Amino acid sequence: MRILVVEDEKALAELVSDRLKRDHYAVDISNDGEEGMDNALSGMYDLIILDIMLPKVDGITILKEIRKQDKEVKVIMLTAKGELEDRLLGFEKGANDYVPKPFHIDELAARVNAQLNIAKAVENVLEFGDIVLDYRASKVRCIKNQEDVGVNNKEFQLLEYLMNNPDRILSREMIYDRVWGMDSEAVSNNLEAYMSFVRKKLKVIGSKTTIKTIRNMGYRLECEE
Repeated sequence: MRILVVEDEKALAELVSDRLKRDHYAVDISNDGEEGMDNALSGMYDLIILDIMLPKVDGITILKEIRKQDKEVKVIMLTAKGELEDRLLGFEKGANDYVPKPFHIDELAARVNAQLNIAKAVENVLEFGDIVLDYRASKVRCIKNQEDVGVNNKEFQLLEYLMNNPDRILSREMIYDRVWGMDSEAVSNNLEAYMSFVRKKLKVIGSKTTIKTIRNMGYRLECEE
């Protein structure tokens, strides 16, 4: 899942990003309201952490524009303003939650998880075919033989995206937007490399689940019965 942090305090934005990446989120940062609005309206994100006090464009204005376009994306307002009036205004304009500064970074992570329903089950796992993706252990496991293998952050995000879109063809552009986003270090051969890594790990655990390449279209996750 992908999160946008719109926060002009760069050190704080990086702190939030680093903490959320530990929970296997892909995170992008915008340090001013103008860039933040452009990115927030891109449709790439599952959740947006949005400061109210921003240079160029304020957070409430961004929130109003988000809600004109997207009723589903989750928005957590993040600001030094803790007065009741400010909280009520944020909720009135469509915020899902409100966290006043200063805050504990683990509390923010917990609120993000709650909004995105990451605790999909008591076991905190995602299933497709004969594989289970374990959020807590950062492993993928084959149900039939209980063999498992660790996955790194990008491998986890790639598998999660594929597993959340069963039998759907995902184009290269869709996968790059979702898994790499605004990562300037992403290069053209990154996707093929990570696809290869994940395919090898699925073979290692003896899974019948495979990532099929659909010529000129993209990739699809399938499980042979």
